[in-house]
Amino acid sequence: MAVADGAGVTGRGGDGHRQDPLASSGPGPVAVLTGFARTLRAAGVAADHHRTQSFLAALGHLDAADGRNVYWAGRLTLCAGPDDLPRYDRCFAAYFSAAFPAPRRVRTTTVSVTRPVAAPYGGGEREPAGEPGAPPATVSEIEVLRHRDVARMSEAERREVHRLLALLRGARQPRRSRRYRPSPHGGATDARRTVREILRHGGEPARLRRRVRRDRPRRVVMLVDVSGSMAAYADTLLRLAHALVRAEPGATEVFSVGTRLTRITAALRHRDPGLAMDECSAAIPDWSGGTRLGEEVRALLRLPDPRGAIVVIASDGWERGRADLLGAQMARLSRLARRVVWVNPHKGDPAYRPLTAGIRAALPYVTDFVAGHSLAAYEELAALLAGDRPVRPVRAVGRGEAGA
Repeated sequence: MAVADGAGVTGRGGDGHRQDPLASSGPGPVAVLTGFARTLRAAGVAADHHRTQSFLAALGHLDAADGRNVYWAGRLTLCAGPDDLPRYDRCFAAYFSAAFPAPRRVRTTTVSVTRPVAAPYGGGEREPAGEPGAPPATVSEIEVLRHRDVARMSEAERREVHRLLALLRGARQPRRSRRYRPSPHGGATDARRTVREILRHGGEPARLRRRVRRDRPRRVVMLVDVSGSMAAYADTLLRLAHALVRAEPGATEVFSVGTRLTRITAALRHRDPGLAMDECSAAIPDWSGGTRLGEEVRALLRLPDPRGAIVVIASDGWERGRADLLGAQMARLSRLARRVVWVNPHKGDPAYRPLTAGIRAALPYVTDFVAGHSLAAYEELAALLAGDRPVRPVRAVGRGEAGA
């Protein structure tokens, strides 16, 4: 049975014309199946757009009238790891209770396999310490994890990424301040210190004193989108913001954006990342809501924070408000800020094109448009803020380009 065009679906039964429960008088089968994927996302399963397409493609080769086919096709395509299986079973039983009976679980036997692990620096082979049969993560496994999409990770992998984010170097691009410091080599003449030196020597000529301007870290203002469309990435982006605040607490301000602008810098100053995330959860009133970026950027511009700073906006650009308002406020922001960096989790997909109204209105005023889906992308963002990466101009997207 093909599930491709949303038409009615039939299966063969004892009378030759048994009606498929998915093809009842309600919505089409594609709407029913995508609604099941949305239910899984609401329950915390990583059933994103790509997994949903794989789910529909798999059912296109199976008989969707058989509940076992629907169950196993969804389990193999919509779940990202073992942690998603209990939630998937509960959602399947609740969503398809009227159409399919609960599938019978097959008892599996766990087989433990012990393999030798090469010791570092060519020290031969040895059995890993700790639990037998559970080798530690190797360098290659960590490298694979660095480039994996956060939304497709299991809970254990996401915890490992959070641990690595806590170790992220959060250096900042230096800037010249208005204050001076003494300099033993070159610089402008420090008249006051030179005169005091002459007076100490009874008016005799003394060595000229010099001074140079102090260097301070460039301020960073980060806006983290916590709306429903960013639910898979918001927690990890807040962990990144916590690492930036820990590195430069006096030069970093963080706001959450959703339906309102909320300053969460004080919550992120806690040394313990878990405690900082708990404080953020209590401080943010609009988790998994809508997105009104235009109004929130306008509220940010009423504050002195963005003037001369690097403004980082971490959002997918799904604007619920007016796109022209967002474009006008981004134009004002580009004139006040030193640089405007837009971090989009979907930018890591090679097929992605920024064609939504909100992102198209904002891109002409963005200095850097970067990905924000993996640990490697966050490391590149940190290098950008430290001045280790050159500025890349944003290429405008034409109307004729295809989008995903």
